Amino acid sequence: MKTSPFALLCSTGLFAIFSSTISKSPVLPLFASHLGADPSGVGFVASISAFTGIIASIPAGMLSDRLGRKKMLIFSAVIFSSAPFLYLLVTEIWQLAIIRFYHGLATAVFIPVSMALVSDLFHKERGEKMGWFSASTLIGRFMAPIVGGTIIGAMVFNPGLSYKTVYIVCGATGIIVILLASRIPHPDGETQRILNNSRHWKESLKAFKSVISHRGIVITSAVEASILFAYGTFETFLPLYAIKIGLSAYEVGILLSSQVITLALTKPVMGRFSDKHGRQPQIFFGAIIGAACIGSFALFKSFLPLLGLSILFGLSLSIVTSATSAFIADLSIRETHGSAMGILGSIMDIGHTTGPLISGIIAAYFGFGRAFIGAAAILLAAGIIFRLRQYKLQSRNRKNQSQQLSERRS
Repeated sequence: MKTSPFALLCSTGLFAIFSSTISKSPVLPLFASHLGADPSGVGFVASISAFTGIIASIPAGMLSDRLGRKKMLIFSAVIFSSAPFLYLLVTEIWQLAIIRFYHGLATAVFIPVSMALVSDLFHKERGEKMGWFSASTLIGRFMAPIVGGTIIGAMVFNPGLSYKTVYIVCGATGIIVILLASRIPHPDGETQRILNNSRHWKESLKAFKSVISHRGIVITSAVEASILFAYGTFETFLPLYAIKIGLSAYEVGILLSSQVITLALTKPVMGRFSDKHGRQPQIFFGAIIGAACIGSFALFKSFLPLLGLSILFGLSLSIVTSATSAFIADLSIRETHGSAMGILGSIMDIGHTTGPLISGIIAAYFGFGRAFIGAAAILLAAGIIFRLRQYKLQSRNRKNQSQQLSERRS
């Protein structure tokens, strides 16, 4: 039985993100501390892969437009399968930092190129298919800390060996990634498109400039960055806030897991909803719901209300992110899908990375409540700016239609 290209891509995404996540959660801070890093050193090492995403996503997307999606997927798969084994050679913290940068390239390339490939393969069902792909990666993201934590817990008598075992499992998963990625066929028409692109470097650069200067793409990416800013604040400071008000570590785990499970279960549904009912209203209302949720966490001091807010915040993430990537694909042409997804990935990583940093400063000086409110204000502002732009475009279109109708009558 022949497996569809989309099923292969989803399977590749599951194992790729599992491999990426198990390399850092929960092993990375423990391994860095084992090597002698202080808290600032641990934070620096943990942030390197996110920084790689910021600087590498756009070039990866551009190269996939020129060289083809499959070549770039294979490139990322090579990193997924080779980087984990380099951890086994680490004896100094600077070596770990270099490997984290190299390993971060894998996800920085894989995600925008995969999203561009989904955009190439589907049009009418684009939102739903992007939702299914994201759900498959979320399954890998959810499973990885459980497997990694179980290995470390079972080998607590020998921490050094437990870390190496985790990275061996990570490497074995990376080998599965390269086997699956090699089976993904070239999209229809990609060979001819690559040939055309190779003849016109200036045209390719011009196409990228048209994407990066497109206000709709940039503003939509900013909305996703804003909700990931809020998500970074949520995942970093909700546990600290929850412990402060007397919740147990077990309850904190439920709060975080409920959000991830909600996101994974609802993304395909929300993607299909955006296909049928339009992406712009969904993005706006999702941002409003997300802002209300993140801004309300400090109002409650018991488990059940916080659980409800966590689930609702996961739903808002699903509502927004299932529509933003599809909308950006709608705004770009097929030849620039990679560049558009690269821009989304880069801006998204900026939001996710700066959330804990900026909110951490606010929390240090003004408390957790103000940090949550600050994240809510940023998300609310992004949603309003996005809606105002859509309203302006709709008004302009109505005006143009009225002028055309008047000219026909005259």
